[in-house]
Amino acid sequence: MVLLIAPHRHQEFSGILDETYRLRCRVFRDRLKWQVYTQNDMERDGFDALRPVWLLLVTAAGRIGGCVRLLPSLGPTMLGEVFSELLDGGALPAREDIWESSRFAVDLDQDQVGAAGLGAATYELFAAMVEFALARRLSAIMTVTDVRIERILRRAQWPLQRLGGAKPVGATTAVAGLLPVSEEVLRQLRTAGRLRGPVLWQPTWETGR
Repeated sequence: MVLLIAPHRHQEFSGILDETYRLRCRVFRDRLKWQVYTQNDMERDGFDALRPVWLLLVTAAGRIGGCVRLLPSLGPTMLGEVFSELLDGGALPAREDIWESSRFAVDLDQDQVGAAGLGAATYELFAAMVEFALARRLSAIMTVTDVRIERILRRAQWPLQRLGGAKPVGATTAVAGLLPVSEEVLRQLRTAGRLRGPVLWQPTWETGR
C-alpha cells in the first residue's frame, strides 16, 4: 500500500514523516554516499518546507519502506533551483500539468522481485506516482535522478525522456527528464510489477493544495 499525505495533514503525520527522513538518511547518506545535510540521522532539505505531497510505501508490518516527494513545477523545484545546469540551457518545463518528483527511495531488506529483476516496492511507488498524476490530470512528471535510477525506469518500461545530458553531481552522475503519464504507462507498470489494481490510498486528500 502507498499512503498519500497531503500538504495540510503534515502535522498530523509528523511521526511518519520523521520516519521518512530517517529512511532518506539511510539511503542517501549511508548507502549511496550522497553529500546531503543530515541531523539526528534524518535527511531533510529546504524543499521539505514547501508543503509537498508525500507518497509513502507502507509495509505489511506497518513501517515506511519507501518514499517519493511531489511538488508543482510552477513553484520552486530542485531542477529549477538547484540543478538547472542539467537542462543544457533549455527551458524549465514549468506548467500546471507537470509536477516534480524527488527524493525517491526504497529501503527494504527483503523485497519480492517483479519483472526485470526489480523489487515489487519499486513498482508500487512508480504506479502510485502515475495514479496520483492521472488523478491530477498531469501529462508528465519531471525529475532529477542519477543514471542508476534512469536504468531502473527503463527496465520498468517507464523510460525517462531526457531534458539534457548526464553530468557529474557530487558522487553520482545526474540527469533531468520527464516521465510521461498515461493510462497505458500505468497498465504496463501494473503488469510488470504484478500489481492487481490501484496501490494509492488517499485518506488525506480532501481539498488539494
